[in-house]
Amino acid sequence: MRFALVNPNWTFDGSIYFGCREPHLPLELGYSKALLERGGHEAVIIDGHIEGLDQEQIRARVQAFGPDVTVVTTAPTYLFWRCAPPELRVPQMLLEALRGVTGSMTVAVGPHGSTTPRAALRKLGVDVVVMGECEEILARLAEEAPDNLTSVCYWKNGEPVVKGGPHAAAFTDLPALSWPEEWVRRHSHHHHRFDTTPQGPGAEVEASRGCPYRCTFCAKENYRDRYRRRDLALLLEEIDGLKAQGVTYLYFIDEIFLPDRKLLEALVGRGLHFGIQTRIDLWKPEMIELLGRAGCVSIEAGVESITPEGRSALDKNCRMSTDELTERLVLAKRHVPFVQANLIETPDDEEEEVIRWRDAMRAAGVWANDPVPLFPYPGSPDYRLRWGLPDDQAWERALDWYLERYVDFSDIQEARPLPLTELELARGAQ
Repeated sequence: MRFALVNPNWTFDGSIYFGCREPHLPLELGYSKALLERGGHEAVIIDGHIEGLDQEQIRARVQAFGPDVTVVTTAPTYLFWRCAPPELRVPQMLLEALRGVTGSMTVAVGPHGSTTPRAALRKLGVDVVVMGECEEILARLAEEAPDNLTSVCYWKNGEPVVKGGPHAAAFTDLPALSWPEEWVRRHSHHHHRFDTTPQGPGAEVEASRGCPYRCTFCAKENYRDRYRRRDLALLLEEIDGLKAQGVTYLYFIDEIFLPDRKLLEALVGRGLHFGIQTRIDLWKPEMIELLGRAGCVSIEAGVESITPEGRSALDKNCRMSTDELTERLVLAKRHVPFVQANLIETPDDEEEEVIRWRDAMRAAGVWANDPVPLFPYPGSPDYRLRWGLPDDQAWERALDWYLERYVDFSDIQEARPLPLTELELARGAQ
């Protein structure tokens, strides 16, 4: 079978989207292509975002390939599945543009179908929605009908049928990915790097998947939940391939980059810089020193609250005091050029105390952001504690609540976001 794996050319006008707006490598589509080809099938990735393609150009590429199955993702790469745009406008518009050239089956992958499969199936008008991590399910879809699979939602007698729950891939043995030279040359963005002007291409890689913690704000209950580490030999093969293509900076998209001595020691001397997102309370001083020697130049550290009560309310399970966290962040700054302490707006933190702590951090060279209001993503414990398990109106409910509650959002919001009813195309059941 022939699979067209399509990433839209993303736009975010009117969106509450908190993620980065720059193009990133479509790792989930890369893994899917590798597994499909391993099974003897043909697959091509058409990435409208990184290639700068408009709808007509994407349509022409799909039509020229002549797929049996066309797959469209609902979030801009795995990196942002946990903070995806709530609306499905961009994939809706792309699927409308592809009408008539998609082959015999259309499939959607991403966080929306993983959390609200029936709603995603209806809104997108596709034949199948994959629930959870998609690469293994797409490979099986090349061999079996949807009604023989689990972790899918599809139409039966005009109604959506959900089979099973979100899929968790083995992940550890996923093959080393390689990317077209043109994509690498175009990838000038160094994600979350602020210590210097980027020199040379950047890239994203995945060393682990999932997280052993259960923080209330993290939308990972329905995908990328169970923690797994990738085979080191495969990961290093991928990294060395990127370096050979001229990549100078890597960003590990892991939900949480945990201390891994073998990986860090393998990175020492490879001449690459990299960025991570982690919890600073998990890093001992000697591992922080090794992190710097390995080439880390950017740490995004989830502190979230400056009080034990605030961290407890967020289920952080943090065993350090605020003073200890502060010391560890300052220590990290001695070894890593850019260190950020992420803060979330919580009722337990007094504004004046937050300002005082943030100013002290900035004086020590550690960037601490203005606290951001917490968005209750469907698939997060915060959503479940407020409203129960997500239903077909979960994204609308979460966004309406957020817009009613807050006037100021994050520093990347240039205008007040719009509700989903104004952003999405209206669609009925198939």
